Amino acid sequence: MSDIPNDQPLSDAAAGFAKEQLKSFIERIERLEEEKATISEDIKDVFAEAKGTGFDVKALREILRIRKQDADQLAEHDAIVDLYRQALGMVGG
Repeated sequence: MSDIPNDQPLSDAAAGFAKEQLKSFIERIERLEEEKATISEDIKDVFAEAKGTGFDVKALREILRIRKQDADQLAEHDAIVDLYRQALGMVGG
């Protein structure tokens, strides 16, 4: 025999808690998805504004990608690219 009573109200309570917890997770994710969509639109607007003032959006995206990288990884990547460019005769030297 188990020391834990096997009564229906306890399992109903547990099921109700799990249901509420699941609902809470889903609602939080939905709110975050809405915020993400809003932020994506805001970013798109900033890129359009930058383009309208003459900035190259492709270059801006490249700068953003570079700024996210670790400094050591970036330096290593740049060194490899420079080496390849030299090997292909794409730079003076």
